[in-house]
Amino acid sequence: MTRQIVFDTETTGLSAENGDRIIELGCVELLARKLTGNNLHLYLNPERESHPDALRVHGLTTEFLRDKPKFADVVDEVLAYMQGAELVIHNAAFDVGFFDKELARLGRAPLSSYVSGIIDTLAMAKEMFPGKNNSLNGLCSRLGVDNSGRQLHGALLDAELLADVYINLTRGQDALIADDEPGNASHPGAANTPAIDLSGFALPVLHANAHELAAHEELLAQLDKASGGKTIWRVAEGG
Repeated sequence: MTRQIVFDTETTGLSAENGDRIIELGCVELLARKLTGNNLHLYLNPERESHPDALRVHGLTTEFLRDKPKFADVVDEVLAYMQGAELVIHNAAFDVGFFDKELARLGRAPLSSYVSGIIDTLAMAKEMFPGKNNSLNGLCSRLGVDNSGRQLHGALLDAELLADVYINLTRGQDALIADDEPGNASHPGAANTPAIDLSGFALPVLHANAHELAAHEELLAQLDKASGGKTIWRVAEGG
């Protein structure tokens, strides 16, 4: 079962190389592309002031962060939580760059050595919607994700929104995959559903017309791009 962590940060500014630090981490867990509620949310003392422009974005003051743990205090907890998972990040270079800088200060290996992979939803969105507004707010609007509570940027809220965006970007393939186990919790009452014998029915076979086949191929091409070539129909057809 694939474990994914949708990950976001807030920082004191835009440049990790110039000493800006992480002040908030938000992580949302997905198992088989479904929210589990096993989330991780931390505020951090960056040991420096936020840039005024950054403060206007996240609203996390120095006074609020002063008694929060430092990155070094929580690094083991965070890495244990992320261990072996696939990360889903919007504009991954930014968040990973900051995280790697924090790890380097502690003599730790880069984030990529602890996780199974990193998906950048910004890169994915740019491929799917070239020339469009592919910010998190833009994608929420385009994909019907309610972001009305996003007055200020917050790492956990943004990770929760991104989880919904990611599932919509990849068209919720999990909902189209049948579960082989009767009575699975995701299908309430399945164990009590009587089997229906269809052998006595003459079921007509309706073949798709040329227009429908073309539309189907276009949809599969989009799913291939979004899922990295893991579209279930392609696998079933043997590629």
